[in-house]
Amino acid sequence: MTAATRLLRALPAHYRERLMELGREVSFAQDARIFEEKGTADRFWVIRSGAVTLDLKVPSRRPVTVDTLGPGDLLGWSWMFAPYTWDFGAEALSPVRAYEFDGARVRALCDEEPALGLALVRAVAEVLAHRLETARTRLLDLHSCGPVR
Repeated sequence: MTAATRLLRALPAHYRERLMELGREVSFAQDARIFEEKGTADRFWVIRSGAVTLDLKVPSRRPVTVDTLGPGDLLGWSWMFAPYTWDFGAEALSPVRAYEFDGARVRALCDEEPALGLALVRAVAEVLAHRLETARTRLLDLHSCGPVR
């Protein structure tokens, strides 16, 4: 595990070790589609190196990039919540190396070890809260109304 894997570092060591038993190393070539919006969300990744863009389909336009993720970032959280469908698409912006985890196996582990499940949900919630705040800031910047009168 690299020092950059924030999600994994957020877990107590014994839970991180249990989770890592379910992980495997994968790589994606630059421009590879990792998953598609509305597709089945059955896994997630922790990025070790490279960058991934998250995008959203917009009718009559090219997909719009909504975020760029890098080393240490969690890629994919929809595996955790029914109906297990991706809310965004994802594409490798550069060559990517990551740890990949099967969502069903991780959910089963969380059921077996509720304290691990709680720790993982808290870590994912922290990631989501940070991303929501980042998106909020971006939206405010994009739609600023100019000087206040």
